[in-house]
Amino acid sequence: MGLQGALQLLYPPQCISCSAPVQSDFGLCSACWRETPFISGLVCDQCGIPLPGSDPSERVLCDDCLAIARPWDRGRAALLYHENGRRLVLALKHGDRMDLARPAALWMRKVAAPILRPNMLVVPVPLHWARLFRRRFNQAALLSRAIAKGAGLEHCPDALIRKRSTGSQDGKTRDTRYANLAGAFAVPRTREARVLDRDILLVDDVMTSGATFAATTDALFAGGARSVSVLCLARVAKDD
Repeated sequence: MGLQGALQLLYPPQCISCSAPVQSDFGLCSACWRETPFISGLVCDQCGIPLPGSDPSERVLCDDCLAIARPWDRGRAALLYHENGRRLVLALKHGDRMDLARPAALWMRKVAAPILRPNMLVVPVPLHWARLFRRRFNQAALLSRAIAKGAGLEHCPDALIRKRSTGSQDGKTRDTRYANLAGAFAVPRTREARVLDRDILLVDDVMTSGATFAATTDALFAGGARSVSVLCLARVAKDD
């Protein structure tokens, strides 16, 4: 018996959500899989929200993206932010479940396939240094690193900085969210050469109104980026 087999006897694979026995590491059991709102089929080409329709290759926009000028080009999301999707995001973000970044990045890379470009630079949405000190890790950077590795793309975890603490966006209106984040991000001078004239894949854990993606996209364009597409683990639906 090989080392891997011996380890599986001692530590059999468990569901990443409920710890029930599963066939392979970093998987979901059948019950948790059914409760996890994976996004598939036709989606909005800018924010990834699922739309009525059967042709996933069709490029259409949702009502929000038709009404709001999104500065980025295209976008995708792996999950809806409710039920087990919400629980998984919160476990990664606040429960020190850094192991979830590996399967989450795999789901994200799969849905991102239509928007990936050769030689893209993968960039995470940054935390303010004070929040990073308290949390000890940036969940967006964990995801972006795994996505870049799996896709064979270059990763730059410090291509953006958050110049000031913006606090929590919870409970704020859409307009207040956008105003709160205006001018909060920048490309540091030491990373301008890596961003200049590059196609960027911008990664975050959750998209709600799109204010964070908008502010970070603006900063990347100010730093000389050629194009920006966005990718998140979970998309908050209107009903949320």
